[in-house]
Amino acid sequence: MPCAAAALSLSLLLAAGPSAGEPPPSCPDCALWNRAQAPFRIFGNTWYVGVHGLAAVLITSPQGHVLIDGDLPESAPRIAANIGALGFGIKDVKLILNTHVHFDHAGGIAALQRLSGARVAASELSAPVLRRGGSGPDDPQYGMLPPIEKIGEVAVFHDGETLDVGPIAVTAHLTPGHTPGGTSWTWKSCEKARCLDVVYADSLTPVSAPAFEFSRSRQYPNAVADFERSFATLESLPCGILITTHPDASDFWGRVERRSRGDASGLIDAKACARYAAAGRERLRRRLATEGVR
Repeated sequence: MPCAAAALSLSLLLAAGPSAGEPPPSCPDCALWNRAQAPFRIFGNTWYVGVHGLAAVLITSPQGHVLIDGDLPESAPRIAANIGALGFGIKDVKLILNTHVHFDHAGGIAALQRLSGARVAASELSAPVLRRGGSGPDDPQYGMLPPIEKIGEVAVFHDGETLDVGPIAVTAHLTPGHTPGGTSWTWKSCEKARCLDVVYADSLTPVSAPAFEFSRSRQYPNAVADFERSFATLESLPCGILITTHPDASDFWGRVERRSRGDASGLIDAKACARYAAAGRERLRRRLATEGVR
């Protein structure tokens, strides 16, 4: 979920949660998030295949591909079409991963899994959410999120584990706080002799349902400590190119624009991860102040 007014407007609309047997309420920001985005190469074998407001990343190899995130349920056809537009086959996606399990990043995974036949893997705390199709009370936004389509089989990975598809090696870094099972991902992409560390960072925003307090939640008592660990993790990662779940959260489109104007290194910023973590830490400080924590 985003860190600004979009998240607030979504929370106000969805605070009551969907009633049993009823379709989820409409999302006021979904049409904006789901605007079509032409796919493009980020660097080497790393490609942007998501919609404009929600990232999804494809990492390719002759032995099969890795897809990270599925965006909204209605984003799935656009992601599949973007993969095809780049000349890759959806059936060649062998592994689907996720940052966190809210409907705007995991909502399209079930449909993309059916189209591809890919294996789906998630963190120990995210996997049950994908299997049952909804977050539990330890999620700060519990009660204000529409459900997602259930996924029958979800493999579990652990912090620091590297998952392989052919020559692709992506490493999981647990970055909880926004959700208990949130995960960021790192890998290397190369163009000729030049290789860069790519980081796909999960959300670091302390957004919650109205009654939730990060500083004193019984359901998620480690929320603040988890956030602090996540900030430290992102600050420590080798960071050549940063991608974030909501591209606007890290000036991704600004960096893409700089590259399109002729700056060959426009997307590259070794300090981007540290700045992203610092911004998250400041948002958490402001949020805790509203809870009486100084």
